Amino acid sequence: MLFLAAPVEPFDWNRIFLSEDAPPLFLLEIAFRCVLTYLFIIGALRVTGRRGVRQLSLFELSIILALGSAAGDAMFYEDVPILHVLVVFLVVSGLYLFFNRLTERYPGFSDWLEGAPVLLVENGEIRLENFNKQNLTQKELFGEMRQLQVEHLGQVRRAYIEATGDISLYFYEDQDVRPGLPIWPERVADTRRRAQEAGFHACAQCAHVQELARGEATKCIVCQHDAWVPACATRRIA
Repeated sequence: MLFLAAPVEPFDWNRIFLSEDAPPLFLLEIAFRCVLTYLFIIGALRVTGRRGVRQLSLFELSIILALGSAAGDAMFYEDVPILHVLVVFLVVSGLYLFFNRLTERYPGFSDWLEGAPVLLVENGEIRLENFNKQNLTQKELFGEMRQLQVEHLGQVRRAYIEATGDISLYFYEDQDVRPGLPIWPERVADTRRRAQEAGFHACAQCAHVQELARGEATKCIVCQHDAWVPACATRRIA
C-alpha cells in the first residue's frame, strides 16, 4: 500500500516559527547550543591568530567554512551532539597548526597549499602570460590599484597578486615615472584604433607604450592587440 505524506498547509505559523517535532522548550536548548558553539568558534579564531580575521588565504577560508558548517548544524539540530562538534573543532584546529608548521619548514608546500605570489605588472606593462592564468579581470586589477592611488601603470615598477588575493605594488621614484596606460575607467574605455594625436600611446591589453604618429593605426609589438589609449605620464601623489 502506498502511503502519501500529508499535504503541507501554507502559512502554518506553528510550523514556521516552532516545529511539529520539537516542543517549545527546545528553543532553550538551541540557545544553549549557540552559546557553546560560539565559544568554540572564538577559540578556533584565537588559534588562527590575528591574520585569521583579516584577508584569508584559501586554506584559512576552507577551515572557516568547515567550522561554520559544524557550528551551524549543532546550533539547532537536536540530533547533532555537542561533543561531536567539539571533536571537529579540535581536529580542524590541529590541522591548521600542523599545516602552518609544514608551510614554515617547507616553502614549496606553502606554495602548493595556498599559492605563490604572481608577478602581474613589470616595468609598467602587464605580464599577460601570468595575468591570463589568474581568476582576475583587468577591471578588477585596475580597481585594486586605484585604491592605492595609482593613476597609470607607468608609475608601477612591479605588482604582485599575493596568496591572500591582495595586490602588492612597488612604485618608481618620481624622476623615473614613464608614460603608461591610464587606469581611470573613462580613460580605459576610450580606446582607439587610430591615433588622433601624435605621441605616446599605451596598448589597452598589455599596457606596452609605443610612440604613434597622428592618424597611425598599428598593432602592439608585444601582444598584437590593435586598441590604444593615449598614455599618461603624471607623477604619483600618495
